[in-house]
Amino acid sequence: MSKAVNAVSPPRFIGSEIYRRSTYGGRHPLAIPRVSTCMDLCRALGWLPEAAYIDSPRATPAQLTRFHDPAYVAAVQKAEREQQLSVAEQERFNLGRNGNPIYPEVFRRPATACGASILAGELLAEPGIVHSPAGGTHHGRAGRASGFCYFNDPVLGILTLLDQGIARVAYLDVDAHHGDGVQDAFHDDPRVLTLSIHEDMRWPMAPGSTGGADDRAGGLARNFPVPAGFNDSELAFLMEAAVLPLVENFAPQALVLQCGADGLEEDPLSKLSLSNRALWRVVAQVRDLAPRLLVLGGGGYNPWSVGRAWAGVWATLNGFEIPGRLPDGAEAVLRALEWRHSRGRNPPEAWFTTLADPPRDGPLREEVRTLAARATAS
Repeated sequence: MSKAVNAVSPPRFIGSEIYRRSTYGGRHPLAIPRVSTCMDLCRALGWLPEAAYIDSPRATPAQLTRFHDPAYVAAVQKAEREQQLSVAEQERFNLGRNGNPIYPEVFRRPATACGASILAGELLAEPGIVHSPAGGTHHGRAGRASGFCYFNDPVLGILTLLDQGIARVAYLDVDAHHGDGVQDAFHDDPRVLTLSIHEDMRWPMAPGSTGGADDRAGGLARNFPVPAGFNDSELAFLMEAAVLPLVENFAPQALVLQCGADGLEEDPLSKLSLSNRALWRVVAQVRDLAPRLLVLGGGGYNPWSVGRAWAGVWATLNGFEIPGRLPDGAEAVLRALEWRHSRGRNPPEAWFTTLADPPRDGPLREEVRTLAARATAS
């Protein structure tokens, strides 16, 4: 039941207690526990021994400016210290507005997620697997916050991998939202292949913007803007018909998977219809495509669905068996959650007692077939 799939070394999990007590505040979509729920479930299931767990360091300003503008990093620090910015600063850095609130840990929390991705990049100088569910803040820009993302930890993690002398890194993003910040950061870098499966016309996409099926950035980008109702069968088809061949052809020495859970059917911020089993299948499919694998979190705005999904990601990386019925300790973790959303008023019993969703298979629509064909065309 606990046999690790990686013959080099067992997978490592990077986490932190900062996420347990930190919230974006009020009714913000990220006013929910996510990383702490994943950690608690994994421990309750006996899947997270101390030997596998690493407490995340916090990235320093010097480390953050490997990608981010120093003035922006200083502004985020000031926002945390003073809990306010001038109107001009808010507009310049997109802080305290547009879903990017100023809250007590506004610097420390994202800097901790970045510290985890940087550490993962260092650890993966040698072959192995690292899971950091706090990561995946793929919208962050060099000089401003974007889409709930203050810093861009995937970019910093990939840069660290490249710093180790790794020649080719593949980045696969299965979040419901386009991985725009990562794609743009490596737009002209032949060492990085970026692939994003995301809901068509879901923020931040707009007509003519990045993320369309024909958007290849500087050449090494492939985008799959999928239709609403995108199901398990369609994701499996895209992986087999397009994503896996593209990654295999690139022959990466490291792969970074952004495993956002907001494409699951129960999530309030997308109209996709995936089960968590579909995400776990993706993890299993890419696990052995490169000698180094970094798995990040990302979106996910239903505390039950995201916590269960990411715990299952960790199980998949280790080869742990998913129980049909959760033991009492894991069930207690899920029953203790609260969600101030209409969908959280009367949660179904399965959200408390199971980890795996029922499969959500469905028809394979022609537009999904077309996406695969366009992405693999020369």
